[in-house]
Amino acid sequence: MAPSTLTALAEEKTLQASFVRDEDERPKVAYNHFSNEIPVISIAGIDDGGEKRGEICDQIVKACEEWGVFQIVDHGVDAKLVSEMTTLAKEFFALPPEEKLRFDMSGGKKGGFIVSSHLQGEAVQDWREIVTFFSYPTRTRDYSRWPDKPEAWRAVTEEYSQKLMELACKLLGVLSEAMGLETEALTKACVDMDQKVVVNFYPKCPQPDLTLGLKRHTDPGTITLLLQDTVGGLQATRDNGKTWITVQPVEGAFVVNLGDHGHYLSNGRFKNADHQAVVNSNSSRLSIATFQNPAPDATVYPLKIREGEKSVMDEPITFAEMYRRKMSKDIEIAMKKKLAKEQLLQDLETPKLETEPKEQLLKDLETPKLETKPIEEILA
Repeated sequence: MAPSTLTALAEEKTLQASFVRDEDERPKVAYNHFSNEIPVISIAGIDDGGEKRGEICDQIVKACEEWGVFQIVDHGVDAKLVSEMTTLAKEFFALPPEEKLRFDMSGGKKGGFIVSSHLQGEAVQDWREIVTFFSYPTRTRDYSRWPDKPEAWRAVTEEYSQKLMELACKLLGVLSEAMGLETEALTKACVDMDQKVVVNFYPKCPQPDLTLGLKRHTDPGTITLLLQDTVGGLQATRDNGKTWITVQPVEGAFVVNLGDHGHYLSNGRFKNADHQAVVNSNSSRLSIATFQNPAPDATVYPLKIREGEKSVMDEPITFAEMYRRKMSKDIEIAMKKKLAKEQLLQDLETPKLETEPKEQLLKDLETPKLETKPIEEILA
């Protein structure tokens, strides 16, 4: 069971077993071993049209084709607003546990505060605290699930949500044009775009080499904008986890990554960014993720299939069904890993040790043989 908060656990010298990941899931690269492989793109002049817009669009498209993730600067979101949002987030997580837990998300509540995160049936927890709220469509906002402390939270986060939605739609417009479609094509494919804001707090961790702040995944939605502090910890891979790079923090920049929905609408041309977050023992870390997702009944299928290509999907499905299949597969994999570990632990206590050395069983325990299927197989 998750602790009330991670504050007390952060002071301990050893990590609780519920946070310890299998050997194959542990960090391979340090949180501050930064790479410059992820492009940093200035979008100043993107609204002016002409040659300048063309140059910016080319850079964005190249980044989406190669990584599915890039950073943008000169994005037009007021620096004062970004600073206010960051300050409020820090103040929220600094509140006493009982204040944060007034917005506890347990019991199926939509929005609020949660400690750690993990799939149903998954034994291992992520090392993070979260406060999340749903901001679009605006008619569905439930302000009872939005924090009321700090006092300026609602006003600032409303404005922040609006600016980030506008920015996301602008970037989707670029990708639509790159596909030879009308500027609004990707946005329209979302039907009634949903926006979820997730504020992540990763406390200092006593044994960061054994755990993750956020396990490896691809976002299910269309496009995500992430504001991160300068500590570092966001990591990406483009070779199925063989090698990882830590994204260089750029003050005031937004990290942009495409999700599964964006990947499928482009018929796989634009990558769904494969990423995770690592933690450290020196500093806490804060990030604010803004997820733009399609409506549950939006159709998921390539908007354009280029000549000579086949669709990466067998049939059109709704986003709700796509998400259900993705989560069901992840839960199935988590359950299998959990059962495999329990079986191996049981085997250690049986006469099987006479024919199979204990050392081999322990090695099997550390290196699960279960592999995840590619996202195409999960969603097809």
